[in-house]
Amino acid sequence: MNAHDPKFSADPDLAQIHYGDGDYRIVRPGRYVRCAVTGAKIAIDALRYWNPVTQEAYAGPTEALQRWRELQAKGG
Repeated sequence: MNAHDPKFSADPDLAQIHYGDGDYRIVRPGRYVRCAVTGAKIAIDALRYWNPVTQEAYAGPTEALQRWRELQAKGG
């Protein structure tokens, strides 16, 4: 999540998270993050899928795989 994004600052329930390899660090507390693929809200306690390289969260394994395929197609 980009802290400079107007959507981010307008919603106090939207958390800002730094995603690591096996865990994450909450930078700004909130109730949820948004899926990078679908835009769906993901409750912090339900967050299981993310990419530490792109700093993106995913709603589930299907979305994570879809994004991985997109990145591979781009050469990433």
